[in-house]
Amino acid sequence: MLTLDKFEEASEKVKEVTLETKLVYSNYLSSQTGNKVYLKPENMQFTGAYKVRGAYYKISTLSEEERARGLITASAGNHAQGVAYAAQCYDAKAVIVMPTTTPLIKVNHTKSYGAEVLLYGDVYDEACAYAYELAEKNGYTFIHPFDDLAVATGQGTIAMEIFKELPLVEYILVPIGGGGLATGVSTLAKLLNPKIKVIGVEPAGASCMKASFEAGKVVTLPTVNTIADGTAVKTPGQNIFPYIKKNLDDIIAVNDDELVVAFLDMVENHKMVAENSGLLTVAALKHLNVKDKRVVSIISGGNMDVITMSSVVQQGLILRDRIFTVSVLLPDKPGELSKVSETIAKEQGNVIKLEHNQFVSINRNAAVELRITLESFGTDHKRQIMKALEKAGYKPKQVRTSL
Repeated sequence: MLTLDKFEEASEKVKEVTLETKLVYSNYLSSQTGNKVYLKPENMQFTGAYKVRGAYYKISTLSEEERARGLITASAGNHAQGVAYAAQCYDAKAVIVMPTTTPLIKVNHTKSYGAEVLLYGDVYDEACAYAYELAEKNGYTFIHPFDDLAVATGQGTIAMEIFKELPLVEYILVPIGGGGLATGVSTLAKLLNPKIKVIGVEPAGASCMKASFEAGKVVTLPTVNTIADGTAVKTPGQNIFPYIKKNLDDIIAVNDDELVVAFLDMVENHKMVAENSGLLTVAALKHLNVKDKRVVSIISGGNMDVITMSSVVQQGLILRDRIFTVSVLLPDKPGELSKVSETIAKEQGNVIKLEHNQFVSINRNAAVELRITLESFGTDHKRQIMKALEKAGYKPKQVRTSL
């Protein structure tokens, strides 16, 4: 059972390994949504995510004999680091099975805590099945990343901290992968204030909990496809599902494009890096149909590798019309390129790349294609540049941007 006593015990225990992640009030997100939005920055934890809470509390409840057998788990990254770090604290062996698609930064950080890392399967569920096989074969103690009440209790300590800092909180948005965090947070939140609304948030490409909610039982998705690798789960937890069903008020599914834009919002307005799964609750804010409420978005983690980060930034700039590509046709004669450049410069457009295609037409005197990739201030500025090109006698056409 998830009880208040257990949550209080876990809250004291996790203080041994967690950093204080005070709420951050967001002027930007508050103005965008019409609510008072606070961020709970668990991406600032020592291991880069909240997962150390559940892992450490769970391991603290094990017997010496269970720890001595060695610990094993499966994880897309953050739980892996939490278990590896917690196991190191207890001087216990840790074996971590991670999907082959796990970002390198998460693999290397897990190894840095002394764990043995095995890469297996394309998604979490495949890695988890293999970890169970190894546990049975070698006698390891399995630490489930979400379908474990002790783990969920440790994760729920986040809600205790939120209430202590913001007692009048009205909405808490919590990311969902398998459901451990949502179980702990929603259960404790309802124990402390039955009137509070706790909303789960999933990636649309891996909304296993939403599907289970609608079916009234745990269901398995045939496939998952999302950039939010930390929440790419096919099957939610069976043991925790009754708590989720009882305490979660709603589930929101957000698209990958929304996560990309949320990343830019966090970096530019809060100077904060959050991984795609950690951004679920930020992207979900605009889906809340409420105003003037005190809302806390839990930022669950910040373990994003640099390659993924650069790709997300680039895609975000394109989605925000901060970078766009326009095609114009012009005669193949001297001076035409400078005329186009002058038109763009007058509108303060910044040219990033030029592509000159002389073979777009057989009659080169009539038309060659010039593709210009530009940096702008956003959609309104992009439209201003396009209108200026039209006024100058060109017929600009926006095309897909490729950097």
